[in-house]
Amino acid sequence: MPDRSSRRSTPGALRVPGLSSRRDFLKFAPLAAVAEGARARPGKPNIIFILADDIGYGDLSCYGAERVRTPNVDRIAREGIRFTDAHAPASVCTPTRYAALTGQYAWRNPAGDHILSGEAPLSIDPSTTTLASMLKRAGYRTGHVGKWHLGVGERSRSLDWNLEIRPGPLELGFDYAYYYPATNDRVPCVYVENHRVAGLTAGDPLAISYAKQLGNEPTGREHPEMLKLKLLAGHDGTIVNGISRIGFMSGGKPAWWDDERMADTLTAKAVEFIEEKRSAPFFLYFATSNIHQPRWPHPRFRGAGGCGTRCDSIAEFDSSVGAVLAALDRKGLTDNTLLVISSDNGPAMDDGYQSFDVRDANGHDCNGPWRGYKGSLYEGGHREPFLARWPGRIRAGSQSGELLCLVDLLATMAAAAGQKLSGNEGPDSFNLLPALLGQARRPVRDHLVLQGNGSGRLAVRRGPWKLILATKPGESPELYNLESDPGETRNAAEERPGVVAELSRILAHNMAQRRSRPQ
Repeated sequence: MPDRSSRRSTPGALRVPGLSSRRDFLKFAPLAAVAEGARARPGKPNIIFILADDIGYGDLSCYGAERVRTPNVDRIAREGIRFTDAHAPASVCTPTRYAALTGQYAWRNPAGDHILSGEAPLSIDPSTTTLASMLKRAGYRTGHVGKWHLGVGERSRSLDWNLEIRPGPLELGFDYAYYYPATNDRVPCVYVENHRVAGLTAGDPLAISYAKQLGNEPTGREHPEMLKLKLLAGHDGTIVNGISRIGFMSGGKPAWWDDERMADTLTAKAVEFIEEKRSAPFFLYFATSNIHQPRWPHPRFRGAGGCGTRCDSIAEFDSSVGAVLAALDRKGLTDNTLLVISSDNGPAMDDGYQSFDVRDANGHDCNGPWRGYKGSLYEGGHREPFLARWPGRIRAGSQSGELLCLVDLLATMAAAAGQKLSGNEGPDSFNLLPALLGQARRPVRDHLVLQGNGSGRLAVRRGPWKLILATKPGESPELYNLESDPGETRNAAEERPGVVAELSRILAHNMAQRRSRPQ
């Protein structure tokens, strides 16, 4: 995979669209003044966490993208804070989602430290404090819409998809859930509402297998002529909507999803949850399908961007964000809602399908100035967009270089809701609310442990230094100074053995103590 990041500018050179001139600043100044002067309503804020899938640091126009426009996400940048040193805890999906919900590094738990199949059991013990259970304890109505990918069911027995599906999101503190169990490219290609597959009818039972073909359903391997999205590698199981998937399924046809309506379906459910009448505050975890492969956006987004279906899918994601913002405005909830937007890992340009993209089409840099892609421990694999808005509390149009991670959401949201974590809750989650509010007098995080594609692939970050540990015999550690070498082109491990030793010691301490958050 070609890497051109050494030729790119540092993140400080990226501009925020709409604020590139004094005239533009004056145009937006009244909006900023309203946000600055607004008073937060009394009581606890509503909280919305929007997690994109596979969106990279350079995929949004407020982070420098020029081949696609993201006006709704850019609105959050104008009205809130934009971070430039934010990270997914892992460079692949399941471990990031595990850490974001539990406040614990996923590499500490073998059940959630790797990409799960669509038939994996629940990877989080129901006794674990999660973002949802903590906020439910604080009096919140909690909901999850979108991608789950943390397993469902019990480890001791196989799951019958035609019966109640539990344990799952509801057993981890969510009052309501409308989700798909794994990924867009994996079976089962159905939605689950609370404990049941949505739309399943009697007499047409649904069966799932990752080991063998089921029934007479055609597969991409045997019938490539039936595919509307051709294969490059893998993804040659059951064909659903002209796209073949990982794994096999049969039956349950009325419940099968339609890819081009997927974003609309999930967004409608998210908006419905926001607009639900309630007396208590709410928490919504909205995990979008965009922009994970297979990228098959609704026809109204075809040609919306300048880098093929990748940019079209980014535009579709932005539209989902816009629907959420419109619902908040419509219901008068904007001023009392803390909204956070990020992504689960770095970008994947090639995920096994022959899409309409050409890699980095028309010069689109999906990972901005950073080296590496999804699955990598280089910055492009885990450095993410991270934006937050809370009118009257977060200064509009602000920017921060504070080091933060999605594993910090549990402690941060607990602070926003006025909750105190016990010693064993969120063992790796730091309270970054002072950084969001612009009140941090010193860095909140001293260091950060990052995970690649596999629990044994780890990196340690402290200050400007990042150490990527060797994982195989004969490999050498890699040490980079991200201030002087943001493209990670010069391995300084041999010339700075003291830094290597210190970062190695920090990781060993993390592993021995089984926690990193101060007591």
